[in-house]
Amino acid sequence: MSGKVFHGPLLKADGRFRIRKVFERTTQKSKADYPEVEVVRSFDEILNDPAIELVIVNTPNALHVPMTRQALESGKHVVVEKPFTVTADEARQLIELARQKDRVLSVFQNRRWDGDFLTVQEVVKQQLLGKLVEYEAHYDRYRNFVETNTWKEETGPGSGILYNLGSHMIDQTMVLFGVPKSVTADLSTQRPGGDIDDSYHIVLQYDGLRVILKSSYLVREPGPRYTLHGTEGSFLKRGLDPQEDALKAGRLPGESGWGSEPEAWWGLLNTQVGELHFTGKVETRAGAYQHFYGNIYATVREGAPLAVKPEEAMQVIRVIEAAMESSRTGQTVKL
Repeated sequence: MSGKVFHGPLLKADGRFRIRKVFERTTQKSKADYPEVEVVRSFDEILNDPAIELVIVNTPNALHVPMTRQALESGKHVVVEKPFTVTADEARQLIELARQKDRVLSVFQNRRWDGDFLTVQEVVKQQLLGKLVEYEAHYDRYRNFVETNTWKEETGPGSGILYNLGSHMIDQTMVLFGVPKSVTADLSTQRPGGDIDDSYHIVLQYDGLRVILKSSYLVREPGPRYTLHGTEGSFLKRGLDPQEDALKAGRLPGESGWGSEPEAWWGLLNTQVGELHFTGKVETRAGAYQHFYGNIYATVREGAPLAVKPEEAMQVIRVIEAAMESSRTGQTVKL
């Protein structure tokens, strides 16, 4: 799904990348969208091709580390699907290897370019709520059954909702506020017959700011996706960024209205600005997933700063590990 919905279309939309080879174990599904590519049956066929500069590792989570290590050792630049790794120590090792090989290493944290998150960033940056005291984010779904024949529903390294959706939410939080002082978390399995955590409630503590991150597969009627409260006001935002659905429908960045939301989903701002009290809608900024690979190109070809640094992705894994420890012990974990 990740290759078909995200990576392939975004590379195609950029226009400066050529997809040369795709590793599929038994099928040739990528040929339907990219008839020019060569489908290979082994990872080595990609690594041993001197014309390939960038390898995208979007396999199940437990394979991220060995495949990324192989690609870096073969002299390739690498983009890894989130979550970066299962442990922070593994992330540290890959970062050091990338430095030794002088290769670009990044993690596909595409939801930094969700339109709603870009809007939240502006609300925080412009201090429209005064001193921010509480930030709550939700990433909920409704799937009241356990899917069969998928690694995402099986116990194993890197499985569960925390690695899946939590890696996005923690990354967004740290883009806004940096590394938290402490982590308090409750992970649970809510669906009957489930083997993995499918719900979490995480509290990240900062100086004078409490961050609450929540996710569940049993939310049929979602509330606000983002809720921010400050000394001067509040901001509430509902709905989910439309880019994933647009990509699934075959649309590409660059089309008219890409990443834009209907007015019905715009956030509500209620705040005090100087002597003026304002209550009203705030237009959601257009989402821009295309910026991820635009930055990868600029980094490799032009030496531009990397937008998603592997060190940042490692800190996300640190928080995930702390959340798991907190849930297991019932204690707050300090970072």
